[in-house]
Amino acid sequence: MSDSDIHARIKDLIDQEHELRSKTEAGDLDPAEERSQLKALEESLDQAWDLLRRRRARIDGGLSPDDAETASVNQVEGYLQ
Repeated sequence: MSDSDIHARIKDLIDQEHELRSKTEAGDLDPAEERSQLKALEESLDQAWDLLRRRRARIDGGLSPDDAETASVNQVEGYLQ
């Protein structure tokens, strides 16, 4: 997966997030369902951003970015801020 593929995935996830929020505001989606779906979207976004950082770190280290792997949701969400 290339950086442009990851950026396209991030854009798609953000578009989905906006659609969810619009449906909830219009009364077409239950707020509890929105929260559940938003949580999944946010986790996917975090994974995508993390993968971009991993790819850039590999480049900075003189390694191939194509060998960077997506971290699990538990790993990404468990990072200390």
